[in-house]
Amino acid sequence: MAEIEYFYSAHSLFAYFGSARLSEVARVAGRRIAHKPFDLHRAMTALGAVPFGERSQAHYDYFFGREKERWAEHRGAPITGPTPSHHGKDMTLPNGMLIAGLVQGHDIDRLAHCLLEAHWRDDADIAERATLARLAETLGIEPGPLLDAALSPPVAALYEANTEEAIRRSV
Repeated sequence: MAEIEYFYSAHSLFAYFGSARLSEVARVAGRRIAHKPFDLHRAMTALGAVPFGERSQAHYDYFFGREKERWAEHRGAPITGPTPSHHGKDMTLPNGMLIAGLVQGHDIDRLAHCLLEAHWRDDADIAERATLARLAETLGIEPGPLLDAALSPPVAALYEANTEEAIRRSV
């Protein structure tokens, strides 16, 4: 089965906006989504993007203001206030959990969307183990094995490889 490569971070706004639609497109086209969670902040820095904290207030107001509202409306994706309160946290654990799911043979399409949605719609702290466990359980996924492997050397190596590939390909 042909694949659709999907580079994203567990807290990416535009991944949230496109996640449900991407799953629908893949299903209709008979394609599998090849999930590649990566370190978005590191890739942005490596590609020369201005870090969010250094952007002008006007840029921030537009990107996390009106533009976010337009896309949320267009995609029917409810959003919390300007930025989720836990948005600045390290996303290694949730991204690692998704990669661990792949390594362990899970179909993580729903889990990936669940994390994105919880972050942007519900203001959930997806950098916290307890939150991730609760979210996985709501989907009928046993969270322990995923969380135990999320920061393991094999998963960390895949996370690094995804990040390097994203940088090399200017994702």
